[in-house]
Amino acid sequence: MWSFERKKMQMPSAENALPGRATAILPSADHAIFKRSMLSPYPTTTATLIVGMGCFWGVERLFWQQPGVYITAVGYSAGFTPNPSYEEVCSGGAGHNEVVLIVYQPAEISCAELLRLFWENHNPTAGMQQANDVGTQYRSGVYTTTDEQLALALASKAEYQQKLPAGKTITTEILPAREFYFAEACHQQYLAKNPGGYCNMQSLAKTGFPCV
Repeated sequence: MWSFERKKMQMPSAENALPGRATAILPSADHAIFKRSMLSPYPTTTATLIVGMGCFWGVERLFWQQPGVYITAVGYSAGFTPNPSYEEVCSGGAGHNEVVLIVYQPAEISCAELLRLFWENHNPTAGMQQANDVGTQYRSGVYTTTDEQLALALASKAEYQQKLPAGKTITTEILPAREFYFAEACHQQYLAKNPGGYCNMQSLAKTGFPCV
């Protein structure tokens, strides 16, 4: 059994991850910005991408501000524990990353543009950390829902790696998406409900890599 005292820098295995629960945490209200349900099914004209860039509050705001994004939601993915709580994810015992679900209109905003925003608004070389936030749940990650997205993500990783100075290596994990578990209601669109709340994001006005 996973110990809550174990260092959060170490990923659990599927065998020793926390057991979780059978009941899903589902949004109890519409999206605070878009005023529509965060639950699927989504329009057939949309596509879905999941990203992890550190604390998910600021990451969600980054993407809900983009024209062409249909819905966003914060949650947990890329780990093992079914229907985890925030506390379980923060313990490191679930193996999940704090992520943002992005449902977008490809006719209005491309996956390539979403990936540009991903790379240029966090530090993808930091391993299990973003600035002062430390732990496996803050790792950089792109979780794709189509083969085309996967190819684009891998190609963009190679492109941005070439921009880095010698000795710096991108640690971002790029994987086909696993189950997305919604975070608790208090975390959804947190910075819309708490405008002065904590945000660990780079300024949108910044150009280039934060880690260069």
